[in-house]
Amino acid sequence: DSVSFRKLRDFTYVANAIITGVMLLVLIPPVFDFIAQDLIELPDEVARLTYFSLWLLLPWPGAIGYRRFFQGTLIRDGRTRLVAYGTAIRLTTMATTALILYFTVSPPGAYLGAAALSVGVCAEAIAARLMASGTVRRLLETPRDEATSEPIGYRKIFDFYYPLALTSMIGLAVHPMVTFFMGRARFPIESLAVLPVVNSLSFIFRATGLSFQEVAIVLMGKRFEHAKELRRFAVGLGLASSVGLALIAFTPLADIWYGTISGLTSELSAFAIPPTMILVPLPFLSVILSYQRGILVQGRTTGPVTVATAIEVGGILVVLAALIHWVNLVGATAAAIAFVAGRLGGNTYLIRPCMQTTARTTQGS
Repeated sequence: DSVSFRKLRDFTYVANAIITGVMLLVLIPPVFDFIAQDLIELPDEVARLTYFSLWLLLPWPGAIGYRRFFQGTLIRDGRTRLVAYGTAIRLTTMATTALILYFTVSPPGAYLGAAALSVGVCAEAIAARLMASGTVRRLLETPRDEATSEPIGYRKIFDFYYPLALTSMIGLAVHPMVTFFMGRARFPIESLAVLPVVNSLSFIFRATGLSFQEVAIVLMGKRFEHAKELRRFAVGLGLASSVGLALIAFTPLADIWYGTISGLTSELSAFAIPPTMILVPLPFLSVILSYQRGILVQGRTTGPVTVATAIEVGGILVVLAALIHWVNLVGATAAAIAFVAGRLGGNTYLIRPCMQTTARTTQGS
């Protein structure tokens, strides 16, 4: 109804403003220097590239929040195809921006990537708003049914949202921590160079899991009547995603991807292939995680999602520290093992809350 829509929209806008403000705070030179040099101990050149790249990425978090809000309205309206169109717009805009910058200005790769990401996500946010205009118009014209709809307030929105927001914050915190540990592992420069490339390849196959969460929430059913069908689909989708990554990791396609497409030297490609092999289970685990989160969000039980993320991040850091300090593994390889171990820990923890949520809802019916 119109009241709920306006409150959710206002809540989103305020959250976007707060996140952007926090990012601006981080960009204050003394604050950034403390984080980059004192905490993470980045090399001076890397810190300089990071600082200006973050300025280019300043619109990114707000644009993502804006985009996801209107994508949510499209998904709830059953217009999921338009979300895919938005993704195509983002990718096309990113590629176009990158090519224009490369052939005209030729900035450092970090600047080019940051600019392309910001322009792409802003274009997708604008497209999402335009594509959702019909849905928004209908929502604003829909009065709340006092008999069937439950009133929603900002406190209720916050109580439901903050575990999910905390989940994202905890998850994002793992990246600088992994960077910190890899800087103290064997071959730190090589590991720091190849891990983003390896993660990018892995993300292509993990992206199916990210989008499946929204699908699960919408199609699960209020009484989880479609949970079994979604679970079967999730297992099949996850296996297909991991098999796709394996076809690259364990075949000569890995050399083509890293050497020809990504432009890594033969030495760096040799560092990248073992972590890629280790990350093969991650797409499957990511789809399962999205299915589990879909159950908990649909059941209005978001607290376990935060706990699972904390377990995942804690597992990553413990495993990574052990592999670096006691086993003396190459940093990128240790990070890949830690990522899989941490995600498996989070998946395992969520099994019981998911079973309790579905059982409680089913019994309530």
